[in-house]
Amino acid sequence: MKVLMVCLGNICRSPIAEGVLRHKADQQGLDYEVDSAGTAAYHVGEPPDPRMQMTAQNHGFDISGQSARRFLFEDFERFDVIYAMDQSNYQNIVSMADNEAQRAKVKLLLNEYRPGSDMSVPDPWYGEADGFEEVFQLVEAACDNIIANR
Repeated sequence: MKVLMVCLGNICRSPIAEGVLRHKADQQGLDYEVDSAGTAAYHVGEPPDPRMQMTAQNHGFDISGQSARRFLFEDFERFDVIYAMDQSNYQNIVSMADNEAQRAKVKLLLNEYRPGSDMSVPDPWYGEADGFEEVFQLVEAACDNIIANR
């Protein structure tokens, strides 16, 4: 299974989603390829936000080796499923698709946690540390369901 997590800048939400799913898949011995990207190129080449790195470390895994990159059209062919963190990124990704098969790969991550809710993972960038923990909790719940429903 090849999974791509996508947010805006690829330094907060999608890196933690990549890290959580990769960690859980590894724990289960599953053959998952997990990556993350951003719909904007604001932070290309940068590591995840230090606050999100700390959140990951507090939960027993390391995302410091990740590097932000921009979502590319080629990602439609490379990945089996593409999880957007919110409606805006979902729309940006879908607008790049050439066909229905590509559009069908794009899903909102939190629909794995609360099916049909179309909830967004909140962007913790401008908030306090507790926002990063909230994002972790939501992403972990969604990733637990991805693994459970494999």
